[in-house]
Amino acid sequence: MLGPAVLGLSLWALLHPGTGAPLCLSQQLRMKGDYMLGGLFPLGEAEEAGIRSRTRPSSPVCTRFSSNGLLWALAMKMAVEEINNKSDLLPGLRLGYDLFDTCSEPVVAMKPSLMFLARADSRDIAAYCNYTQYQPRVLAVIGPHSSELALVTGKFFSFFLMPQVSYGASMELLSARETFPSFFRTVPSDRVQLTAAAELLQQFGWNWVAALGSDDEYGRQGLSIFSALAAARGICIAHEGLVPLPRADDLRLGKVQDVLHQVNQSNVQVVLLFASVHAAHALFNYSISSRLSPKVWVASEAWLTSDLVMGLPGMAQVGTVLGFLQRGAQLHEFSQYVKTHLALAADPAFCATLGKREQVLEEDVVGQRCPQCDCITLQNVSAGLNHHQTFSVYAAVYSVAQALHNTLQCNASGCPTQDPVKPWQLLENMYNLTFHAGGLTLRFNSSGNVDMEYDLKLWVWQGSVPKLHNVGRFNGSLWTEHLKIRWHTLDNQKPVSQCSQQCQEGQVRRVKGFHSCCYDCVDCKAGSYRHSPDDLACTFCRQDEWSPERSTRCFRRRYRFLAWGEPAVLLLLLLLSLALGLVLAALGLFIRHRDSPLVQASGGPLACFGLVCLGLVCLSVLLFPGQPSPARCLAQQPLSHLPLTGCLSTLFLQAAEIFVESELPLSWADRLSGCLRGPWAWLVVLLAMLVEAALCTWYLVAFPPEVVTDWRMLPKEALVHCRTRSWVSFGLAHATNATLAFLCFLGTFLVQSQPGRYNRARGLTFAMLAYFITWVSFVPLLANVQVVFRPAVHMGALLLCVLGILVAFHLPRCYLLMQQPGLNTPEFFLGGGPGDAQGRNDGDTGNQGKHE
Repeated sequence: MLGPAVLGLSLWALLHPGTGAPLCLSQQLRMKGDYMLGGLFPLGEAEEAGIRSRTRPSSPVCTRFSSNGLLWALAMKMAVEEINNKSDLLPGLRLGYDLFDTCSEPVVAMKPSLMFLARADSRDIAAYCNYTQYQPRVLAVIGPHSSELALVTGKFFSFFLMPQVSYGASMELLSARETFPSFFRTVPSDRVQLTAAAELLQQFGWNWVAALGSDDEYGRQGLSIFSALAAARGICIAHEGLVPLPRADDLRLGKVQDVLHQVNQSNVQVVLLFASVHAAHALFNYSISSRLSPKVWVASEAWLTSDLVMGLPGMAQVGTVLGFLQRGAQLHEFSQYVKTHLALAADPAFCATLGKREQVLEEDVVGQRCPQCDCITLQNVSAGLNHHQTFSVYAAVYSVAQALHNTLQCNASGCPTQDPVKPWQLLENMYNLTFHAGGLTLRFNSSGNVDMEYDLKLWVWQGSVPKLHNVGRFNGSLWTEHLKIRWHTLDNQKPVSQCSQQCQEGQVRRVKGFHSCCYDCVDCKAGSYRHSPDDLACTFCRQDEWSPERSTRCFRRRYRFLAWGEPAVLLLLLLLSLALGLVLAALGLFIRHRDSPLVQASGGPLACFGLVCLGLVCLSVLLFPGQPSPARCLAQQPLSHLPLTGCLSTLFLQAAEIFVESELPLSWADRLSGCLRGPWAWLVVLLAMLVEAALCTWYLVAFPPEVVTDWRMLPKEALVHCRTRSWVSFGLAHATNATLAFLCFLGTFLVQSQPGRYNRARGLTFAMLAYFITWVSFVPLLANVQVVFRPAVHMGALLLCVLGILVAFHLPRCYLLMQQPGLNTPEFFLGGGPGDAQGRNDGDTGNQGKHE
């Protein structure tokens, strides 16, 4: 830190700046230390003619001053001085620095690079088989600022495995570890910046743009990366071209004119210009002189803050300029540091002491390091005090210091390792290094890059030179403050740059015209989707997927079947509870009054058996809801038809008995009535059920139902159901029951009841009518209802059939048992047999009239 005396001199110099004496900043670009760091900074710029017309390997003269380069050099000085004054980083050691001008030219940057690689305390670089023990003049190099220079110096330093930390070279190619094993940088690569630019275009809806790059490695690789990013985001590049680097011949000027002419011909309103400073300067110089229409320019970091481009006369006419700059920590003390050192450099007494201290400057080799630096004022550099790359320089120095700290195994008490560190030894500790700078924690990834945020900057004109205003940021995703952006349009409306409107979700492009970027939008129909924004045709969903119209993805089909929780099933289960409850109630009454004439007239044990069968029919309904399985599909028909056959066979015996008593002669009736009530009756029931069992067995063996999954029946679901393979065999499985019901109906339909006795025929007739109405309605309903509801139709038919038989036949008997027990007599239900009919008719005429 500067002492009180020096601060007093600084204050005096700041208050008395008008002496006119040259500064001594050029003498402050070198300082000795235990370990030396090299620095490459664009302190000046060479004349174009002098660079291009070289015929001898002599050094060009750098005449034009770069204020940013000087500020970056001062940032390195400040970082080194801070580290030297720290006790927790490299305690007991001092870093030195040797800073040189690159003139922003590779041919100029080579000489200081050779000086860095010379043997310590020498100017010579010897050729050895093995450089393991070679100790060059510097341990690591900070810089250069541009990718163009880093491509040259990077390979040069990589041969010696000397760590090089750039504070501005962002080209993606420099991340290749095979080519540049010792290259690191404290700025993200161009891919991050171009990703942000592509998201910017996408966010503002600009899908019809031009992409221009400088005709060098920086511009060509940037355009290549952007083309891939733009294609992935549906951004159409109407024109892509290279801007030649400035030359003195007219041929180069003609190429610049051609590039701009093609951009105007394509009628785009947005241009991405990923170019070096000189190429951008040449392009805008011609654009201003030709009065080309203003556009939105998305700038690369290389020229967004360039004094050469920003100070071009008429630059305010080109339109709106947006670009991304790396965001680092704010070095609040840097402004005061610069002011103090400029003041010191203006103090003759301080300069005199500095000259005595530095007697070994090799000006005979490198020349005076920065003669322009000695003729500036604070006003010359004030505009760049907050430059974004200042922190990058500062962080680069701290990264090398931290790596050296780790290599020397330093701790709070000192650095135990005393052997001089070679550059390749330092390099081993640079990989994946985590270090701290300006309150931030940074880390080199496997490619030598750091991850940092970007600020979206807008050029705002306030005089002859634009100011950079922050209008957004990018940290993996883009956030913009739209209201802060001032467009070049008259009404300050966002420019539109589209050949065709962006297709909406679920639409694909149908190319029209000569450009693939001009298209109509076509909707994707149901069952297909748009896979990516660049699709020219909709992609069909897989069999187990579905999609609505205008979809961008497919959805998995849910399995659909008649689930237990559906309203229809719940309603049917309530109906099942009712039917089963009535069956059980009737069965309980019949068992309780099993010896009564009413129960005996209804068949006695056969009536109870018929009610049990009706209960089994009700329970078979539970096989239909739920997810179908092979066992369920096979069991549904037999377990519902066989109990129904048992019930109908008992009713058939009742109908046969009524028919015999009323329609046959008395001699036959007495004989047949005995057969219809004894063990022979059970044989009839058994035979009927065996016939039905045989038909069901044939149905299951010849045409077994199977579980199938129909992917196309429903639009969004996969229908799982039991498929009936043969409707003929399905109908034959109902043949036994239909025959029994038909015979019951025939046996009771025309029978006249005897006076004074209970009319058993009427209940059977209505029961069979209920059966036929149910199953005749079942056929068309089953054929027309959706497949998913067919099990519900089957459930409903079975339950309605059970309820019909109960209501028509069994419940009237239950009513008599409970409400009119006086009628439960042998005479009313059984009579005296067929031969006694006439006597019963004569004696019970009055009762007949009363009770029918």
